[in-house]
Amino acid sequence: MGGDHGPAVIVGGAELSGQRHPDVEFILYGDEAVLEPLVSARPRLERISKIIHTDVAIRMDDKPSQALRYGRRRSSMWLAIDAVKNGEADAAVSAGNTGALMAMAKICLKTVPGIDRPAIAGLWPTLRAESIVLDLGASIGADAPHLVDLAVMGAAMARIVFGLERPSVGLLNVGVEEIKGVEEVREAGRLLRELDAPNFAYHGFVEGDDLGKGTVDVVVTEGFAGNIALKTAEGTARQIGEYLRAAMSRTWRSRLGYLLARGAFRILAEKMDPRKVNGGVFLGLNGLVVKSHGGADAVGFASAIDLGYDVARHELVSSITASIHRSENKLPKIAASQAAS
Repeated sequence: MGGDHGPAVIVGGAELSGQRHPDVEFILYGDEAVLEPLVSARPRLERISKIIHTDVAIRMDDKPSQALRYGRRRSSMWLAIDAVKNGEADAAVSAGNTGALMAMAKICLKTVPGIDRPAIAGLWPTLRAESIVLDLGASIGADAPHLVDLAVMGAAMARIVFGLERPSVGLLNVGVEEIKGVEEVREAGRLLRELDAPNFAYHGFVEGDDLGKGTVDVVVTEGFAGNIALKTAEGTARQIGEYLRAAMSRTWRSRLGYLLARGAFRILAEKMDPRKVNGGVFLGLNGLVVKSHGGADAVGFASAIDLGYDVARHELVSSITASIHRSENKLPKIAASQAAS
């Protein structure tokens, strides 16, 4: 029931994703009077879907505390997350209020052992292909151990989503030199170098322009910087799009040029649309929750469902739990060695 465009986009996205994954089934939580006509108009989707009625929906402008007060155990958002907790669903996908979704997911699912704070990990289009960037705003501020946890979780996701045996991981910083940056980032860099993890390669520090280059497979940062980077990239993409549209309509020659090259411009527009590479996974929880961009269309929401399908099929939660356990066993030894020296 959430998102900027409501259930029509959600149902349309489910139809598209269902066509790509013949084994998928959907449980749709929300107002049955609204959902039923949308689903019944799509016979194939109707066969693989079940509607669970609730007339409580979280508003997009609700604060997490407000959402929890009136939506706990009753709202479409809570019920979808609860289905994951109870084993009725493998993943919950929502385009709704991000803060409320994170708050409900953390309360309902709890975090995996060794993780204090979950993170939002998103796919980021680059000149190479795609990278994973986290945290995109689940929590503000991070000490060195939390940044190490983000690296471990992001690498686990990269192995599944990109099919990489040993993805490269970089820490976002104000420079690549080891002496630069705040103390927490420098300390996290030291820990990651000494961790020498067998299932990911620590690249070192990366800067803001490395996000678009695709210098590493996973970029780690705390939520404040990550969310600013995300919103800046989205705004820049829209700004360039507006510049292009204005330039292409300025003269008859530019309009003719656009007509001749409109196929290339269409591809460019799709690559620059932040809603098309869509879906942020809440990492560190005892269950899978995927956050779709609120402004996504049906194609964008389908990609968020696809992401949920992939990480569920490859048991991302189990992979993260095992990776965190291995890193925790090694980090105390590093700390003890540093104390002794």
